[in-house]
Amino acid sequence: MSKKVVSQAYLAPLKGAIQYDVIIIGAGIVGLTLAIGLAKQSLKVVLVDAGKQPKQPKPIKGDKAPVFNARVSAISSASEALLKDLDVWDKIARMQPYTHMHVWDTDGFGEIAFDTHSVPTMGTPKLALGHIIENEVINAALFEQLTHYANADCYFNAKASDLHTNESGASLLIEPNKAEAFHASAKLLVGADGANSKVRSSFGFTHTFWDYDHHGIVANVSTQYAHGNTARQAFTPFGPLAFLPLSDPHQSSIVFSQQSNQAAKLMDLNDAEFEKALQVAINNHYGSVTLNTPRVDFPLRMRYANKWTCKHVAIIGDAAHTIHPLAGQGANLGISDVLTLLDIVAKHKDSLGEVGMLRKYERCRKAEAMKVIATMEGFKRLFDGEQAFKKLIRNVGLLGANKLPGVKAFFIAQAMG
Repeated sequence: MSKKVVSQAYLAPLKGAIQYDVIIIGAGIVGLTLAIGLAKQSLKVVLVDAGKQPKQPKPIKGDKAPVFNARVSAISSASEALLKDLDVWDKIARMQPYTHMHVWDTDGFGEIAFDTHSVPTMGTPKLALGHIIENEVINAALFEQLTHYANADCYFNAKASDLHTNESGASLLIEPNKAEAFHASAKLLVGADGANSKVRSSFGFTHTFWDYDHHGIVANVSTQYAHGNTARQAFTPFGPLAFLPLSDPHQSSIVFSQQSNQAAKLMDLNDAEFEKALQVAINNHYGSVTLNTPRVDFPLRMRYANKWTCKHVAIIGDAAHTIHPLAGQGANLGISDVLTLLDIVAKHKDSLGEVGMLRKYERCRKAEAMKVIATMEGFKRLFDGEQAFKKLIRNVGLLGANKLPGVKAFFIAQAMG
């Protein structure tokens, strides 16, 4: 196979720039998905990432419980459809469909619950509201599929520098290690390199930024009672707590979004104290709770790039937008960017990287991203705080949403991406 995957291996020095159709910086879920989609369109693609090459999880031996990574995504049916179209879905080593969702206010009477039977269908029963999958497991499946394309090169443990454009395209220096540095050029350079995007900053794309003054605490836990294929989210006085079901019936991934001062207090607790805090916050739905992984906390911030494209350059996924993890839609929003860009590229290959085609992508996705950001910000503000009026509004709202079909459908649509 002529497929080229480079991490630490030796690569003979090359003279001059290697010409590609598209260069992608960033090999997360979004970058890998885009690379496969472009390669499937017979475009020559190179993917560059500073991290390690993704690997499939080791098979579980005997009755030993699997060890899950704490960073997961709630993959929507729309994202699932694209991953199936790219022949990735069946390569995902493990996933957990969730068929029920339950959301409530811990300090009030409001709640909403729905399941697959609540979802309007066109004659085909809905088997799941979505799937909880570890990010590293998705990445491993994506990378495995990408290796089947001889027209796609991958460089891991690699540095991208000297980014610039001219009238004919974009170019950069790829350094798998200093002895192997070479230049690559393409008609289109895509930054899928995350919230602190080098591509975004290199081309002067300014962005709007604000700090939510919240931290997200993530970990994986084992529970006394099985999760029952249910995703649960409790709105506590200091922020939401989500229990997301994993493929072991007694394991869940938790995301505890708390005001920064409260998050610091939770991180200072010993494991037994933190486990008890989770049990109380989730209204004892799972019985006793035991940590399987160390707690990790990170600040929650919103970023929205004011400009997403220029001639021969585009940004995508978290490089263009980051949102509050309230509804777990970050990965789905990025995959929607991919779907739009793939569609536009397929229709405009003759003008790949030109301003006109890239503006079509930018106009479409900026509007959608802003709508999601505004929706999540509205939810965040409504469920953040102890003011009596806010508490009344959100409890009446949840109660009404659970009883009014139109409002309930909106909540279901948000949950399913």
